[in-house]
Amino acid sequence: MTHDNFNRRLMIAGVLWWTLATLSLAWNIHQAKVHRQELAVQTARSLFEQIRIMRRWSARHGGVYVPVTADTQPNPYLRVPNRDLHISDTLTLTLINPAFMTRQLSEIAQERRGIQFHITSLLPLRPDNRPTDWEEAALRQFKRGVSEQGEFITTAGQQIYRYMAPLLTEKACLRCHAEQGYHEGDIRGGISVTLPQVPDYPLVALVVSHLAIALAGTLLIVVMGQMLATSYRELRQQAEIDPLTAIPNRRFFNEHLRSALRRRQPLALILCDIDHFKAYNDQFGHPAGDQCLRLVAQTLHNNLQRRGDFCARYGGEEFVLVLPNTRLEGARALAEKLRLAVLALRLDHPKSVSNLVSMSFGITSMDSADATTDALIQHADLALYRAKDLGRNRVEVWCD
Repeated sequence: MTHDNFNRRLMIAGVLWWTLATLSLAWNIHQAKVHRQELAVQTARSLFEQIRIMRRWSARHGGVYVPVTADTQPNPYLRVPNRDLHISDTLTLTLINPAFMTRQLSEIAQERRGIQFHITSLLPLRPDNRPTDWEEAALRQFKRGVSEQGEFITTAGQQIYRYMAPLLTEKACLRCHAEQGYHEGDIRGGISVTLPQVPDYPLVALVVSHLAIALAGTLLIVVMGQMLATSYRELRQQAEIDPLTAIPNRRFFNEHLRSALRRRQPLALILCDIDHFKAYNDQFGHPAGDQCLRLVAQTLHNNLQRRGDFCARYGGEEFVLVLPNTRLEGARALAEKLRLAVLALRLDHPKSVSNLVSMSFGITSMDSADATTDALIQHADLALYRAKDLGRNRVEVWCD
């Protein structure tokens, strides 16, 4: 995997992580909105049920008598016998039916500026019970079979929740409402409940928390990516670098030679090995032989000047040099320079012709448009064998 490919995959991982974090944020915001909606509905529904229970209790008892005061006057819309009872000159009781009780409770709630509710109907007896436009629309929906209505609205810069459910005519209600034509089970009206302080969903907290998670994940991806990149480079280096000589190995050579040929440019190949290296090992031992290989490898590597040129250990005491965009004469000049550089190491080798460690070189140069890796290696190998046959410590060029 190249460095660019690795960075591309790292970027894709980062994009996927941010996409996941964004989707998670969107889902949590949605869930928070749903939870807020459910909380508002359940709260309003619970208050509606409490009001309906109180109304049912009052209706079953035929209403409740309370003293007439400045705030509680007899209900002029309640036409029933014994609506008012004169107990004494200072005490008169008046009957509070469920509708009147609901309205008074609503007025008390409005004084506290908290939760508010309103009893209403399409055919109200009391003008104050006339429905608002939204309540009227809800009442008409109830007649079509809708069981409840609710929504968030913004008023005076504050978001509130309003809820409404229908009131069904019960048997106890007919005492007051039979004359209006209602029958048991009919929708007589409804009660709207307004919640002015519904907790808002924690948008800022959700955004900040997901942003923190996204950034932390990105940092982790970058750190882990760098660690993986380092590990990958180390593994690749172990796979492509010869551990003894610290120069590229044969695997690296094979891959990069094919890559160089694909550029369709002239290319020269130099195959070389140390003369009589087995005899050197036999006389001085393998540790000395390993040191000789290291010195020769570094000498070959250090004498390469161009960026695209490279030297690799081909096997044993054999080395190969790849010279992209190089003609035959240029390769010959470099090989001669390398031959002299190895001699300049002045490593004693009594079994060699020059009594010093020396190398033989075989060169080939081909137009990469027609060349193959096998052909290049074969031609360089033939030139190397010719150098050995002609006495070693020399440079030979393959010719057709």
